[in-house]
Amino acid sequence: MAKETEEKVLLPDVVLAGVNTLLKNPSQGFYIVAEIDFKVVGCLMITKEWSDWRNGVFWWIQSVFVKKEYRRRGIYRSMYQFIKELANDKEDVCGFRLYVEQDNNIAQETYRVLGMTQLPYLMFEESKFN
Repeated sequence: MAKETEEKVLLPDVVLAGVNTLLKNPSQGFYIVAEIDFKVVGCLMITKEWSDWRNGVFWWIQSVFVKKEYRRRGIYRSMYQFIKELANDKEDVCGFRLYVEQDNNIAQETYRVLGMTQLPYLMFEESKFN
């Protein structure tokens, strides 16, 4: 997934451990899987970030992936609508956020069409694994 979408090679053992950790700790987040005819065609991960400014939780949409042959067919739209419906039942959820590669114009347009707006922030990181 990361190789195709972001040109990144990930360590399979680290990713598997990360997935298992989230599955064992649902307070940290969860996964959404899209299926057609019992075949997985897409997925995304939700993680949670507390906002003192809003006294609520942002659901961060991460690890978005739709199989190439199913793109531009409403799969992401369906997953996004599903998480919005889930959030309607959660009083503490104050919104949704995601990050996107700067040159991924197709994804950016999809997010805009679905009602998301670009924020004026830049992301910074210092990884202890590099």
